[in-house]
Amino acid sequence: MDSLHADPIDRVADLVSGLGVAARPLRETLAALVAGTVPLDDLVRRHAVPRRLVERLLDALGGDLETHGDRSTVRAGARSRYRERFGLDRLTPPVLPEPADALPTGEVARQIAEVVAGAPAAVQALDHVPATPVTALRRALWLDATFDLDGATVVCVGDHDLTSIAVCLVNPRVNVVVADLDEDLLAYVDDRAAALGLSIRTAYADFRAGLPSAAREAGDLVVTDPPYTPEGVRLFLARGLESLHDRTNGRLVMAYGYGSHQPALGLKVQRELVGLSLATEAVLPHFNRYDGAQAIGSASDLYVLQPTAATWKALPRMAQEAVTIYTHGPQSLEGGRPDAQDVMTALTDAAAGPESLEVGAVVAVQRPPGGIALGDVFSGRAAAAIPNARSAAVAVHLVGDPNTWLLRTLLALDVRRLALAVQNTHPAVTSQAGQQELQRLVGAKWRLRFRRSTPDSRHAIVEAVAVDPAELPPADVARRFLLDNAHRRLGTAWREALIKASRRTGGEPLTKNEARRIVEESGVAPHELDHPLIELPAHRLVSIIAGVGAN
Repeated sequence: MDSLHADPIDRVADLVSGLGVAARPLRETLAALVAGTVPLDDLVRRHAVPRRLVERLLDALGGDLETHGDRSTVRAGARSRYRERFGLDRLTPPVLPEPADALPTGEVARQIAEVVAGAPAAVQALDHVPATPVTALRRALWLDATFDLDGATVVCVGDHDLTSIAVCLVNPRVNVVVADLDEDLLAYVDDRAAALGLSIRTAYADFRAGLPSAAREAGDLVVTDPPYTPEGVRLFLARGLESLHDRTNGRLVMAYGYGSHQPALGLKVQRELVGLSLATEAVLPHFNRYDGAQAIGSASDLYVLQPTAATWKALPRMAQEAVTIYTHGPQSLEGGRPDAQDVMTALTDAAAGPESLEVGAVVAVQRPPGGIALGDVFSGRAAAAIPNARSAAVAVHLVGDPNTWLLRTLLALDVRRLALAVQNTHPAVTSQAGQQELQRLVGAKWRLRFRRSTPDSRHAIVEAVAVDPAELPPADVARRFLLDNAHRRLGTAWREALIKASRRTGGEPLTKNEARRIVEESGVAPHELDHPLIELPAHRLVSIIAGVGAN
């Protein structure tokens, strides 16, 4: 049946759904028509909806609309159907606490306060400054009152403020994807989401290296509180745009602040918005408050940004590699480019090893001359740039690692020999327990040697020599296959790993269906099986690798 002859309520549903998360004002307009008789001019003015869109709504209502002169209403017999179908009774705007108020009473506020209080410590090198519990609640209430979030997916491009949990507590009908670099935060969000029964999925993401597949084109709405540098804002917004699946109605909501004495810095950031051809739909001044960040008054504004047609043309250029996006730590704007020649010399010598292998590639966070960017390693694009990869030696500069790159580089590269330079304080290097844990995790693939204080007291070098697969016991064969295929869909790689291992036992090998059943009964969430191992948060990655070895 064509739309002309469809039931009016179905025509209205098509109109509302076509607006995505931006449909809230139109639903409020519909609610006004259900509640009483309203002039067209009042509908436009009261709900700030363009007249043409209001007229489309009135046309869609067709026979369910009663008109009295210039006033219209939904006929009495149809009102209950519209209330139920469009959730009109849930449109009552919430009362937002003021930014500096004490946290209000209520179960949701209490839960948010507990979640914020238990959050992992802020990481200065990642420019973390915790938002107050009142800000988390205000932000969630405002998002739910401004956008149509029922059944929608919100992507959090970074989530140190725990917006994911706050939004789901305010509206349990929303789905959230959290992409973040901080492994402790990802583990915490997973734990709290499971305990509270919230629909939140997490994925590891270093946005300098790209966007994880779990977040790519997944969102109706993006929320981000990026590093407050122009480069950081540009990169986080670019990744946010890449995560939108609705390019017409999707929105980006960004927290950003600058000191009133630094308008030039604010202008630099706002130029990045123009560079991405984003329309600034709204700026809510001093909406967010923080425990810290006193240089900007412990406050930031909330920006609502709308993509334009030109945004998608500008995106590939604006999403180029960005390294110095933070204001603190070794990867900050003040930190400069890494390291002196003596570190690189020691690193390439370690990569060549006692056999004096030719070093086939040098990898660094920022692409070195003739070398490979770390982002290409994480994305799986590096193998094509390494001649004779399986027999090659590779040097990897990871100084400044936020304690997430070392493990993922060992997963991502399949070469004969690796040397990886990290800071001497890296937790996988600085203690025997840390060294043993990393060796245990990747032992089916690499034999590791830890050289602390090399070439000086600030650095360490980890040497990794590939283990010969023929020497592995059957129990490690499946794990090795998975470690060698960290960029493949996890469910597929795991199934093939089990089949390969079963052929080494001397018994009847597993069939595809038998291996698939083992994977499905492993307890791993289906959405995790759909994505590569390398994109999973570390706590899930470690659990899965251990589980594969146990099968």
